Amino acid sequence: MQVKNFYIILFFVFTASLFSQTKLKSNKGLSQKDSSSVNSTKNSKGFKEVAKIDMYLKFKNSLDSIQVDTTLTINKAYKFNYLQKDNFGLMPFANIGQTYNSLSFNSWDNSTAPLFGARARHFNYLEHEDIYYYEVPTPLTRLTYKTAFEQGQLLDAFFTVNLTKQFNFAIAYKGLRSLGNYQNALTSTGNFRFISNYNSKNKKYHAKGYIVMQDLLNYENGGLESEDLVNFTSGNEEFLDRSVFDPQFEDAENILEGKRFYLEQSYDIIKNQDSLSNNRLALFNKISFEDKYYQYTQTTAETTFFGDAFTTSIKDKVKLEDFKTTLGFQYSNNLLGNVEFALNYTDINYGYDSVVVLSDQTITNRIQSNYLGVEGAYSKSYKGFDLVARGGLNLSDTFVGSFLDGVISLRLNEDIAFSGGISINSRLANYNYLLYQSDYVNYNWSNLESFKNVNTQQLKFNIESEKWFNASFDVSNIDNYTYFNLDETTSDGVNVIKPQQYNEPLQYLRLKIQKEFKVGNFALDNSIMYQNVVSDDDVLNVPAVITRNTLYYSNHIFKKSMLLQTGVTLNYFSKYNMNGYDPLLAEFYTQNETELGGFPMLDFFINAKVRQTRIFFKIEHFNSSITGYDYFSAPNNPYRDLTIRFGLAWDFFL
Repeated sequence: MQVKNFYIILFFVFTASLFSQTKLKSNKGLSQKDSSSVNSTKNSKGFKEVAKIDMYLKFKNSLDSIQVDTTLTINKAYKFNYLQKDNFGLMPFANIGQTYNSLSFNSWDNSTAPLFGARARHFNYLEHEDIYYYEVPTPLTRLTYKTAFEQGQLLDAFFTVNLTKQFNFAIAYKGLRSLGNYQNALTSTGNFRFISNYNSKNKKYHAKGYIVMQDLLNYENGGLESEDLVNFTSGNEEFLDRSVFDPQFEDAENILEGKRFYLEQSYDIIKNQDSLSNNRLALFNKISFEDKYYQYTQTTAETTFFGDAFTTSIKDKVKLEDFKTTLGFQYSNNLLGNVEFALNYTDINYGYDSVVVLSDQTITNRIQSNYLGVEGAYSKSYKGFDLVARGGLNLSDTFVGSFLDGVISLRLNEDIAFSGGISINSRLANYNYLLYQSDYVNYNWSNLESFKNVNTQQLKFNIESEKWFNASFDVSNIDNYTYFNLDETTSDGVNVIKPQQYNEPLQYLRLKIQKEFKVGNFALDNSIMYQNVVSDDDVLNVPAVITRNTLYYSNHIFKKSMLLQTGVTLNYFSKYNMNGYDPLLAEFYTQNETELGGFPMLDFFINAKVRQTRIFFKIEHFNSSITGYDYFSAPNNPYRDLTIRFGLAWDFFL
């Protein structure tokens, strides 16, 4: 761990040194006559042009810069939620900040190592891919606020500034607290991030990094008791106040907490701007360290729900330390394209503080490994075609893993673009499938030696056309699909949940089509997804159809000083054997006893934009008392009733 601590200290020294060498100076004021300029008085040092909205950029690397979005569109309205991303295909639970039941299945990822468990807690956990870097000519502040359920609110405060043209930093915090309408359903979460990037004046040295600290706390109640389901579905007036329901238990909570430190540096050894060759050779280094834990606590063991326990009170805690460093080179020229190759080193420490001794098995307490790996990437543009390929391989006997992803795309004209590709992945199942310990007897297992790698092959195609439609299609073949399964329900009513691996091939097909029709100021936006699973057993359950349809009106009013948007959104998915939720594991499991779905969810909304302020008003699920109380997010876990929500996003350009 000494090497990891050294790199963390190096990260802080790097950030502090950039601050100490930078002074803030102002440039001339902005022209008020330019309609695209921002209402600001000073530019950061190095920005000579008048600050315009298209100069406020965010990016993951220097080639994918996009403009900071301050517009009001229907797609922006879809993203105004707790996750701040489009949640099509996700079924939220009753309280904001709780988990989501996934209605579709993402079969492929580019990880070569297992993921940390408690995946139901990870929807709002910021991963490396969620971090953006910024470049702004003047300081930018964004405040996002939204009401919650009973005694709470959601607030995301973000600030970024370029102290010079070369150096930017951003700091942000998203906090949520919501009591919820049901007993013991409180959520309290926080996501802190500090982000920075630097480019030397000669543009040879580049550095970027971030610190992310997150804690996601959820009170758990196990859902409604089976005897109370009839009181919910019948619309019994005594139970319209949802706090009257007695849930399965009222003394449990789980928390996911994590810290991640990341630093990436590169130096251009050769940077030839000659138009014929454009040779570039650069060395780069990436350092990542993540420390996270998941904990489930319960004051009194609920043996009627989880089964027998070793102790009268429950405290399960599992930790992961994941360190990775990469050293490699990038080479590019006009003829060859862009080539990247790197060698990486990974050190993993996952587990518990002690072993568990059962009558027939001893459950070890730790999975530890360190290994080398190789990774590479290639991209090339030729006669309108763009080829992008990436790959990685672990050089380990224990953590055997690899991935390959290749995509070729073609833009026929300004409106129509095609892309297609193939993706292959092989890696171990997530850590909580391989090793888990609990004070509950049923939740102890060790499968590292018996479980095989999950192997996935996927073909994917995309079409993008504003005039015609947008479509995405993928078909996957999965070997050794691993999942949590409702193994049995005992005579005492205890659901026994166990990890299982399906030894037969499984095929999964998904087609999504999106099209918006416009007539004058009216528009109808449609998204529909079709899914199908081919397997001998029902181990992966998804609804055949998911649809979202929004009919809305938009227009500028009050002498074009306000953009108004109002309409109705319908969300619907067909009936299927919906995954159950296990609050101890913070995971969803496959069950084939309860069929849910087939109920409409209607939302009425009014959105508006005045200068840099966007206002959102919504009546969620306003048909809840009209179309019947048959709406559930998971077995025994009702979806939310009619709710009025308000929020705003406010951008300040200083």
